[in-house]
Amino acid sequence: MTTVYGPEAPLDCSFCPRLVAYREANHATHPNWFNAPVPSFGDENARLLIVGLAPGVQGANRTGRPFTGDYAGDLLYGTLLDFGFATGSYEARPDDGLKLTGAMITNAVRCVPPQNKPTPAEARNCLGFLKARIAALPRLEVILALGRIAHDAVLSARDIRKSSATFAHGADHDLGGGLHLFDSYHCSRYNTNTRRLTPEMFHDVFGAIRRRIDG
Repeated sequence: MTTVYGPEAPLDCSFCPRLVAYREANHATHPNWFNAPVPSFGDENARLLIVGLAPGVQGANRTGRPFTGDYAGDLLYGTLLDFGFATGSYEARPDDGLKLTGAMITNAVRCVPPQNKPTPAEARNCLGFLKARIAALPRLEVILALGRIAHDAVLSARDIRKSSATFAHGADHDLGGGLHLFDSYHCSRYNTNTRRLTPEMFHDVFGAIRRRIDG
């Protein structure tokens, strides 16, 4: 039987037993948290799709909105506001009124994994949702992959060999059909604390994306 994927995973998705068990354990400890596959957030007419790795346990897994409630969200949403991809104010909660304009955020893996490390099988299980999410954006021009796993997931979703587009911070890959894939190191606290990624480096990537979209 062929699985039919939509752009969003069902809240009771059972594809990955390890992630289901972790979800249930988090629910038992924190029954008021979201504790489900986190849906994409943003503009259905997005020209930019940002693909992260997976929800953070105390971030999106708690709040139900990608990159909301953890350090990575502070840098990501602040940068989106700076470059005109968001309006309002980011206050690290899903009811803060923040809106994305011309952009959407999703994750390669929709459920929170233990230690923030999904297995390759779990990433494959979620791939259909990413394919459907990309296909559902009629105006999409740019995908930004935050980290290598997100980069590889995008290539797989587009049936492109990984050897033809190597991950590198700041890289711009032409995927054909008017679609470009940009790469950035993930905006995690670890990467910024170690200076693997600085705010200036992150802004440079968004500047290039803004120029690409604005033509």
